Amino acid sequence: MDNKNVIERKCLELLAQAVEREATDIHFVPSETNYEIHFNRGSKLTNIGSLPPQLANRMISFYKFLSSLDISDKRKPQSGSFHKKMLEENYSFRVSTIPAIQYQESVVIRIQKHNRIVPLDELCIEEEWASTLKTVSTMQQGLVLLSGPTGSGKTTTMYSLTSHCVRELNRHVISIEDPVENKHEHLLQIQVNESAGITYSTGLKAILRHSPDVIMLGEIRDSETAKIAVSASLTGHLVFSTVHSKDPIGTIYRMLDFGVSLEELRQTVICVASQRLIIHDNGELGTVFEMISGDEIEQVVETIQKGERFTRQNEKSINTLLKKYSRSQKIYE
Repeated sequence: MDNKNVIERKCLELLAQAVEREATDIHFVPSETNYEIHFNRGSKLTNIGSLPPQLANRMISFYKFLSSLDISDKRKPQSGSFHKKMLEENYSFRVSTIPAIQYQESVVIRIQKHNRIVPLDELCIEEEWASTLKTVSTMQQGLVLLSGPTGSGKTTTMYSLTSHCVRELNRHVISIEDPVENKHEHLLQIQVNESAGITYSTGLKAILRHSPDVIMLGEIRDSETAKIAVSASLTGHLVFSTVHSKDPIGTIYRMLDFGVSLEELRQTVICVASQRLIIHDNGELGTVFEMISGDEIEQVVETIQKGERFTRQNEKSINTLLKKYSRSQKIYE
């Protein structure tokens, strides 16, 4: 067996091992003398061993090759994905690299099973949250924003929402993602490819010509994307997206930072939800939500117009809900 096949075999064996252990991520962490390899499951890192730098670098190059990344460039962050069949199931592997000292790279590989959809009733711990999400899914137009830290399940929630729209409501859904983390048969999925001129903003402009009822936008990360998402919702589309913020009120302020006006938010936003994952005693995942929707959106906008900060009922805040559920469950931060 030649050296190339040895590297390929070791790379695939590591992926299979991670899948068998139900890890969500594989971490390659460089140190002074070697690379430490960690599996992440339930926001807990487990060290599974170390590799000499020469071997680790060749394995990283192989993963980058599979992800269509620039193997020769170790000085800038890169992100891509590839797909493999492991243990009779199809999986997506998202590869993200960042440069470390002395031209070493730190690499994380996110693992997701294809077509893994969690029904809204199973996803939400409280029936009220599932009911709210189902209601907003029936809207003809509007903006639904999800927030929460990395690993809180925002993308899983959006896939659940889009699946509900397609399978229960017979709506046409198109997504634009960077990258496409998980292939889904119910979606027409577009991947951001900046080198080919496909950014979030240009992709959104293009898919509007394909008459979608619902648009899933992976992330609102800049002013241009925020304004296009608002424009799409104003012109008769239901838009699902994520925003990096701590809670629903913070999401509103984040959209203001992106240059969206309060009046535009009043006319477009129909639901804002902040979420966290917890693990039940039986090992199943569930989601805790803090949501504002309907008349509360109007109250938030009016409060901000007065120069005040909106304060909601304490029992509905994400921190209170987390304390409530943390008594018997483990929280994924």
